[in-house]
Amino acid sequence: MSDNLDDFFAENTQWVDGDNEDSDSPEPSRPSRSRREMRRRRKRRQRRVITAVIAVVIVLALVGVGGTFVYRSLKGWVDSRSQPTEAADYPGPGSGSVSLTIEQGQTPTQIADALVKLDVVKTSGAFLSAFSAAGDDATLYPGTFRLKLHMNSADVVTILSNMSNAKGFVDVKAGDRFNDVIAAVVEQSDIPQSDFDKIVADGGKGILPAEAGGKFEGWLEPGTYSVSDKKSAADILTSMVKARIAKLDELGVPSGAQRERILNVASIAEAEVNRKEYYGKVVRVIENRIEQKMYLGMDSSLAYGLNKNGTQITTADIEDADHKNPYNLHNGHTLGLPPTPIGNPGEDAIKAAMNPEKGDWLYFVTVNLDTGETKFVATEDEFWQIRQEYKDNNPDAN
Repeated sequence: MSDNLDDFFAENTQWVDGDNEDSDSPEPSRPSRSRREMRRRRKRRQRRVITAVIAVVIVLALVGVGGTFVYRSLKGWVDSRSQPTEAADYPGPGSGSVSLTIEQGQTPTQIADALVKLDVVKTSGAFLSAFSAAGDDATLYPGTFRLKLHMNSADVVTILSNMSNAKGFVDVKAGDRFNDVIAAVVEQSDIPQSDFDKIVADGGKGILPAEAGGKFEGWLEPGTYSVSDKKSAADILTSMVKARIAKLDELGVPSGAQRERILNVASIAEAEVNRKEYYGKVVRVIENRIEQKMYLGMDSSLAYGLNKNGTQITTADIEDADHKNPYNLHNGHTLGLPPTPIGNPGEDAIKAAMNPEKGDWLYFVTVNLDTGETKFVATEDEFWQIRQEYKDNNPDAN
């Protein structure tokens, strides 16, 4: 029946020229074909359809097989990458001697490549694995380090993570005094102390801004500085002072005498407490005392004038019978701020000096030396109470 229907439709189908679809007079139907011819054409069409279907099936099969192959290959590659592999490493401890210089900002990968090039470690992978395994204990400081050939990577990480092993770089910390910074520079460079002394005696001419009054204290910006590549003491001091000026400009610190005063106040706050949350309160105590024409009485300033630390101060130092210490801010001596800053304050202390907290405090005492807890009060009676609390918490202190 199916064949008869096919023959019927094949014989009565009209062929229309596609280009004349819209013509009002369609072309007359073509002559009908014989049934035999139509069967042959139908079989050819069937063979073509079957052939096309088979071709599609084959292509899909090939794609499926290929896709499976590619997927398996990719998965194998990813798995191999994710599997921990032990990079080749020297057993150590090594021999001979070699120097490695780490520049500020170098990445662990760059340092690893340099170590391999010097034949300190066997592979960069071994060093990076050791660095990662060390976790928070690993800090790759800038500087020049003395190492050996054929070292174990873990040993190298330990050496590079110890700042005391670094040569050629100086780390200026908030609160450091000028003389201590220069002593570190002399140790890390080939420049003699006398070169710095000459610049200081000349009032830092050509290096310090006018508001510094010829004194370097307070005008060195905290940070890490390369000193081994500097040719002179002037070059080193210029880099530190320029960094300080740039930071003050960035913070919006007023220029002129006000800038020096802010550094002075900030240096005392930096030296008196060890928590930045207290800086603003210390500054307020300083300002309140100055306003009431009270002596500041800051031991940090007294110690600075004597080149001591706060724990070394004696009663005789405070009494200062001969009035030799202009940094003695205790009763009967220097009223107001010390002659210069007493250290190089950091950013937080400078911000506090510009915007101190509001309060009526006139006294403060660090009541717990272990935690740094400090209390601020407004009256003398309250002062003696927190002073006693300090003694109770620290029986071994003065």
